[in-house]
Amino acid sequence: MVDTRFFGEAKETKLVDLLGAVGLAAEAADMHFQDMDVGGVDSLETAQSQDISLAAQKHYLPDLKETKAGVVLVAKEFKDDVPSGVIAITCAEPHASFVKIIEYLYPDSQHRLAVTPHVGELGDPVLEDNVTIGQNVVIGSGAQIGENTIIGPNTIIGPNVCIGRNCVIGANATLECALLGDDVVIGHGARIGFAGFGWLDHAKTNKKIPQVGRVILQAQTDIGPNVCIDRGALGDTIIGENTKLGALTMIGHNSVIGRNCLLAPVAGLAGGAILEDSVLIGANGGTAGHLTIGAGSIIFARSSASKSWPEGSKLVGNPAQDMKDFWRELAALRRLAKGKTK
Repeated sequence: MVDTRFFGEAKETKLVDLLGAVGLAAEAADMHFQDMDVGGVDSLETAQSQDISLAAQKHYLPDLKETKAGVVLVAKEFKDDVPSGVIAITCAEPHASFVKIIEYLYPDSQHRLAVTPHVGELGDPVLEDNVTIGQNVVIGSGAQIGENTIIGPNTIIGPNVCIGRNCVIGANATLECALLGDDVVIGHGARIGFAGFGWLDHAKTNKKIPQVGRVILQAQTDIGPNVCIDRGALGDTIIGENTKLGALTMIGHNSVIGRNCLLAPVAGLAGGAILEDSVLIGANGGTAGHLTIGAGSIIFARSSASKSWPEGSKLVGNPAQDMKDFWRELAALRRLAKGKTK
């Protein structure tokens, strides 16, 4: 769901009027939903009966078949996979049309970001006892900061950001669209909650996809200096309890990292990657997007996973492969280089 604390309430509108406003009146002309009110947009897995969702590519299908959304913008080839009772709007470019709907329902003018920290109707920030604020700190309207938290100089806390107790936020950091648990440490220069790297019509118009999700940092997470964690496009980017991220790590939008993970400096996850609990990634290692790395797995330094792997995997190379296979193949190449066949 879109958190209205950060992006405002969706415009009240009838579905038929909304579709007309974004250029989909013809696609919807033969449908009977004149009185349906639109509640907002949401992902397939969490959408409710008044929400609009999207199914543009094959990887959406498992969630599409189970969705409780009221309306789904869907590619023509997936129309038969839409559950009964869900309104299917087929269109040539469902993702582009969905972007127009988000822009219509949640216009930029009502986004509450760090660049515009003071929003009159949100009221003053709320600080519990013994909060320490450094020089030149900007705390946005409606922000909440827990007891004994320390915020370093020149840091910006965006509107309605929630920070737990006993946290340490370093100097020159920026937080927006974020919720932090207790005992969280944010290093100097970190950027938490900025818009994710999402674009349409690649290398042509490069149309920006609105990023109207959040970042959630659970208790005891440790975020190193100059780390960037993008907020979700619709849902949340989540860093699990007691997970630690080294300096210069990059976490793409809608990635989910489990508990007790360790990501060494300069690691990176593309958008939608999932790390289950206790995954380790070495320095400069990372993953492609929309995959899952099973619990207890290790991605060794400078290795990059391009597909999902089960729990307990040990991955080496680029693209990463099972460590035993990697060393076996390397040994075979060495034998061939020496003119040996066995």
